Amino acid sequence: MSAVLGLLGLGLRAGNVIVGVDGVRTGLRAGQCCLVVVATDASPRALEKVVRLAQGRGVPLVTGSRAAEMGERLGRPPVMVVGVRDPALARGILAAGNRPAVVTED
Repeated sequence: MSAVLGLLGLGLRAGNVIVGVDGVRTGLRAGQCCLVVVATDASPRALEKVVRLAQGRGVPLVTGSRAAEMGERLGRPPVMVVGVRDPALARGILAAGNRPAVVTED
């Protein structure tokens, strides 16, 4: 998982990731996200807002680490979702052995 967090950190510095639920939703609507990384402990509300939109737009979802760990590595408070804008970065994250997000909706 640290490889994925490292890639997200590089992407943040390069301006190739979107951090947070509202930003990712905006990015998804604008067609800017190639991949969405979801924290393992993301809230049901965050999942409802982002996951359905990503799935509807055909954007892959992968499971990240806990929100606090993702936020710490990105220099932010806890982060529940990160959108990846760069296709090469998205491929790198997928190649890092990330598993698809398993999302259950009630």
